[in-house]
Amino acid sequence: MVEKITLGIGTCLLGEPVRYDGGHKLDRFLKDTLGQFVDYVAVCPEVECGLGIPREAMHLEGAPGAFRLITSRTKADLTDRMLSWSRQRVKELESENLCGFIFKSRSPSSGMERVRVLDNNGVPHKTGVGIFAGVFMQHFPLVPVEDEGRLHDPALRENFIERIFALTRWREMLGEGRKTAHLITFHSRHKLQLMAHSPARAREMGKLVAKAKETPVDELFDGYEKLLMEGLRLKATVKKNTNVLHHIMGYFKKKLTFDEKLELAEVIDQYYKRYLPLIAPLALLKHYVRKYDQVYLKEQTYLDPHPIELQLRNHV
Repeated sequence: MVEKITLGIGTCLLGEPVRYDGGHKLDRFLKDTLGQFVDYVAVCPEVECGLGIPREAMHLEGAPGAFRLITSRTKADLTDRMLSWSRQRVKELESENLCGFIFKSRSPSSGMERVRVLDNNGVPHKTGVGIFAGVFMQHFPLVPVEDEGRLHDPALRENFIERIFALTRWREMLGEGRKTAHLITFHSRHKLQLMAHSPARAREMGKLVAKAKETPVDELFDGYEKLLMEGLRLKATVKKNTNVLHHIMGYFKKKLTFDEKLELAEVIDQYYKRYLPLIAPLALLKHYVRKYDQVYLKEQTYLDPHPIELQLRNHV
């Protein structure tokens, strides 16, 4: 990919002092590390809808599907104001070609889940979704989203970044035209990556591609994109990764020496037992891909789904 990926992000996560108390929530990984590979579109719902800095703190009240955004001291209801702005803002974001969005956790405007909500008795429950985050996710149901709190989990971080790069590759392919040959190539390159997330979805996508000539073009590509993003959203577990690693090993059964097979099997087993991170068996497999010039595997996105500089597979 030549151009950077475009991601939406909460403005405070980039270090801008836009929070209700005039502070920020700078995340160094997002700004400095991931920021090397992405262009951010910063969004602060509360400031952009006209609220000042500093401003009165606010929270959610009510039942799921009918949350109200209420200021904590004066009890002003800002729901309609935030909803109106949010609906207009997501329409503006259509032109940004966002491949993901990183929300501010626990925010009554931007939290994607587990936001504190007060029920009718004033009892807090972590069942809410921020007003803007809810509108965004409804408007862009297939765009990967996360909040910065969840991204501290190595597995969730790797999953989210894997999805934004996959969506970017998908859109680059679409830019070349909705042609069956392009879809077949895309699916072939992503087959092992899909297997690591959801073997069932991978089979379903394979059946869809097999019927490509019988399916209307828009139905084919829209259906595939939906399965792609839903499938990759499922976490690649140690067990599923191990199955894929053994599957890759099968491509070398006639080429590896006895000692090479033994070493590779041992490293995969050590990963399965969680003594080693995923990067260890992958490094050895990539060595054999180059050594034995395995053309099919060279094209597999599973081996390099995102830049190695992010070191995501060093921790899963």
